Amino acid sequence: MLLSVRMAPPLTLIFLTLIHGVSSADWGVNYRHSHICALKHSAVIMRCTYTYPTGYEIRDVFWTKNPVKVEKLPDLSEDPEYSQRLQYLGDKQNNCTIRLSHVTQKDSQMYYFRFTTNVTDGKWVGDPGVTLTVTDLQVESPETVTEGDSVRLTCKSSCTLTDRATFIWYRNSQPLTEKRDRKNQLLLQSVRREDAGRYSCALQEHTYISPAVQLSVTYPPKSVSVSISPSGEIVEGDSVTLICSSYSNPPAEMSWFKGGTFVGSGRIYSISKISSNHSGEYKCKSSNKHGEKYSDTVTLNVMYPPKSASVSIIQFGQFLEGYSVTLICSSDSNPPALNFSWFKENQISSVGSGQSFIALQSERFYCEAHNQHGSQRSDAVTMDSQYPPKSASVSISPSGEIVEGDSVTLICSSYSNPPVEMSWFKGGTFVGSGRIYSISKISSNHSGEYKCKSSNEHGEKYSDAVTLNVMYPPKSASVSIIQSGQFLEGDSVTLICSSDSNPPALNFSWFKENQISSVGSGQSFIALQSERFYCEAHNQHGSQRSDAVTVTVHHGAAGNLVFVITVASG
Repeated sequence: MLLSVRMAPPLTLIFLTLIHGVSSADWGVNYRHSHICALKHSAVIMRCTYTYPTGYEIRDVFWTKNPVKVEKLPDLSEDPEYSQRLQYLGDKQNNCTIRLSHVTQKDSQMYYFRFTTNVTDGKWVGDPGVTLTVTDLQVESPETVTEGDSVRLTCKSSCTLTDRATFIWYRNSQPLTEKRDRKNQLLLQSVRREDAGRYSCALQEHTYISPAVQLSVTYPPKSVSVSISPSGEIVEGDSVTLICSSYSNPPAEMSWFKGGTFVGSGRIYSISKISSNHSGEYKCKSSNKHGEKYSDTVTLNVMYPPKSASVSIIQFGQFLEGYSVTLICSSDSNPPALNFSWFKENQISSVGSGQSFIALQSERFYCEAHNQHGSQRSDAVTMDSQYPPKSASVSISPSGEIVEGDSVTLICSSYSNPPVEMSWFKGGTFVGSGRIYSISKISSNHSGEYKCKSSNEHGEKYSDAVTLNVMYPPKSASVSIIQSGQFLEGDSVTLICSSDSNPPALNFSWFKENQISSVGSGQSFIALQSERFYCEAHNQHGSQRSDAVTVTVHHGAAGNLVFVITVASG
């Protein structure tokens, strides 16, 4: 039971009926406490004593409330609201104490004791009575406090309770046993975030607990961390979610960083169809008005099949024909490719395995890199071995017969690496450079044997000689005489027709000057008399007439005839 009382002077005794010959000082009711402050749901004891004249006998005693001038005052023990809670602890002598249990705010009234005697009109009510105030408890607290500050909570009531009351404090319905004292205040020094919660208060040995109030402790972000969903291996094309978690009050704003670069905001950072470009270290920053904190970094290790497969060549110096060279297959993949296959271009079957491959000849090779997520084929590379010129040869265009005046092209061909420089020779004489040697309006002077020389840093090679055989009609036609000794009268002289032509002239005609008809044919002609003669030489490309020659017969000193031949222009 808890009583909070204020002492009052002895109460005036009021007679309802004055009896002849009896002093009012013989009648009275004395209440120990005129005001009582009781806690809701507690039991209250109202202590009192009463007096009456000697010789009187008490017939009836009871308590009532808020009396009115009626013939019969109500007895609280007969009131349904009180009958189960009211217990009379006094007697019919002089003790009028009662106990009222489970009080509520409705019980806040003024209560009076009344008694009657065996004498007619011997009735008495103690007025004023006992004022009962029923109170509850309320916690007074700031709504918010910053971590590290101090805060004071007060357990308040509407009236003053006894100084001997012991207060009990609760946080989240759990008693704070270390916070039990006679004062109605709870002091939290250097508040921690764990001190946040719903606080209520009560009095020791009482069941009533005050309504709870929320105390919010604000603080900067703590315990910032990142989780990855799904956990386990991440393969290119998956959807991945990063979740930032932290403790803070007020709630924090969150930012995401890849390395040192800002990439997004919010508690969740999602990547749909993740690629190898998303691999890296991520962290989140949690911040509110009290501060900020970064999480530890987490690594996104994205698995993907080989890409950017390529072949590189490892060689020392020049790759000369007949020597080997090492090829290396490289790719970008995660995990790194461990299986490699080698192929010749346009062949189905592999020619080797392993990251390196030794090539022995000039071919085009490619590789395939494999890991558990897939494979990729590289572009083919050409094994560019170096060697001196081979198979040098000359071709003539146009082919077939070449006639004076034609345009003719000689072309030099050879196999070599690196490419060669080419030179042209007629016989042993240098006549030009380059793969092609051209002659426009060819003449007989161009006839002869030609060859080309093909050369690079590894050596040189001459082609076989080819012959330019230039066809042309007869030119430089002339007549010559074949004779031995003196020409005597009656003798004959032989004339020979000559010319320069290709092919050689085979047809010849002889003419006397100023005559249309020929006088003979064939390369030789026998002249028998004095005349002027000329010849014509013919081949398939044309003909030419020689100058005329004069054949003159003279009588010698001994009477002999002498042939004198004079060549004159025809």
